Amino acid sequence: MLNDKITVMLNNQINKEFFSWYLYLDISNYYANKNLDGFANWFSIQAQEEYAHAQLFLKYILNNGEVVKLLSIAAPESNFVDFKAPLSAAFEHELFITASINEIYAEAYTQKDFKTMQFLDWFVKEQGEEEKNVDDLCKRFDLFGTDPRGLYLLDNELASRVYTAPSLVI
Repeated sequence: MLNDKITVMLNNQINKEFFSWYLYLDISNYYANKNLDGFANWFSIQAQEEYAHAQLFLKYILNNGEVVKLLSIAAPESNFVDFKAPLSAAFEHELFITASINEIYAEAYTQKDFKTMQFLDWFVKEQGEEEKNVDDLCKRFDLFGTDPRGLYLLDNELASRVYTAPSLVI
């Protein structure tokens, strides 16, 4: 059994992960509509990862005898003015998700819920990688994306990304 506050926080995190999935699908569609299929692929893979993260939180709650409460998923607000805007939005979103996971971790620490802390350890590490990946993509776009040839090469490189399911055992 989990602490009630932690259960609520974990349920809210499911919603945030599903929103991340929705956001990255939206960004993928934005790039697909602009014929930047590599960027579209990169964000489609990112969306798959976020969906898997939501499923991991869901399974953790169920495995601990608690009730999963799915909340409404808000529509992303995607009024992107240029090719860089979705990248910046993704980076800001990853910072938001990191802060949310850190809040759950802090509450688990306060409650001495070591099982939840151990579960969240993987997500803490994963968020470090997520932030770095999106930050690197932003920086690479700044270096190469404003030149049409550079944008073309970067887009081709991003097309090679493939999905790898998370290997977290719950």
